[in-house]
Amino acid sequence: MASTSAMTEGEVRAACERFRERYSKLRAEVGRVVVGHGEAVDGVLTALFAGGNVLLEGVPGLGKTLLVRTLGRALSLTFSRVQFTPDLMPADVVGTNIVTEDAETGRRRFEFQRGPIFAQLVLADEINRATPKTQSALLEAMQEGSVTVSGVTYVLERPFFVLATQNPIEQEGTYPLPEAQLDRFMFKIEVGYSGVSELVEIMSRTTGTVVDEASAVLDGAGVLEMQRLARGVVAAPHVMEYVARLVSATHPGGAHAAGGAEGLTNKYVRCGASPRAAQSILLGAKVRALVDGRYHVSYGDVKSVAVMALRHRLILNFEAEAERVDAGSVVREVLEKTATEPARGVAGAA
Repeated sequence: MASTSAMTEGEVRAACERFRERYSKLRAEVGRVVVGHGEAVDGVLTALFAGGNVLLEGVPGLGKTLLVRTLGRALSLTFSRVQFTPDLMPADVVGTNIVTEDAETGRRRFEFQRGPIFAQLVLADEINRATPKTQSALLEAMQEGSVTVSGVTYVLERPFFVLATQNPIEQEGTYPLPEAQLDRFMFKIEVGYSGVSELVEIMSRTTGTVVDEASAVLDGAGVLEMQRLARGVVAAPHVMEYVARLVSATHPGGAHAAGGAEGLTNKYVRCGASPRAAQSILLGAKVRALVDGRYHVSYGDVKSVAVMALRHRLILNFEAEAERVDAGSVVREVLEKTATEPARGVAGAA
């Protein structure tokens, strides 16, 4: 696909329409199997076309794993699933060197045996049931798209995504994800309970003689093309500055801290969001703009993805834990208190 800067207006409009059609077709295919959870589905697809990884959180049995497996069937990508357990080792994820013997010469040598990370779509199921040492085995793959074993670097096939599920950390047998690990996830999506009508539909679909399965509607080349188009979406300077101020509003003690001295940021946040948060917000907003039929990012696009991109990147203090204040509440205040246009005379305003 040609660079968007070299495309005519008509070609850009046609490309945007193809994007919308493919997105709608993929979403409909997932919807054949997954009942409800519309926001979660849109969040996962937004991250997919923005090139990011996703963390799905919710109590067991809500369909998190089903969502990822269904997406794997709807995409013609290599797929693997890793069930994270306390005894899982890093080599079980990335692979290891084993000794092999040549049948003819009898000579022995080390040969790298690839682990399940060598797939384009990796489901890390119940990721917080493994120890931090094993969780960290995903860091390089998620950030660099490569794996290094015994000093040798292996490049992973693109597109590459890690879609992880986790149970709330207060449940027995779970380990909180390290901050560096959390920062590698573009979005954290919370999966809630289904409503009564959705439960009825779930029973209807899954307890009969015929169970729907998703069919492949998009391949790797198509995903990469959509990612390139999304990155070319125009973001005006004032929109990018708004994203920067949103992220700065999560920094306690900073000039832009949301709500000032009495706000939730200064009261409950120990460490604010990193620059990756700003990148995640803007890339997600670009995808949302395309889904809405536009080739420019609006404030609404930014707001639609900000909570998913920020809530897992805030490190709260003990006072927040004691008063049962969660990161989502802080992010919602950040969105409420941060004006789309900077106040005149404020440091850092354009």
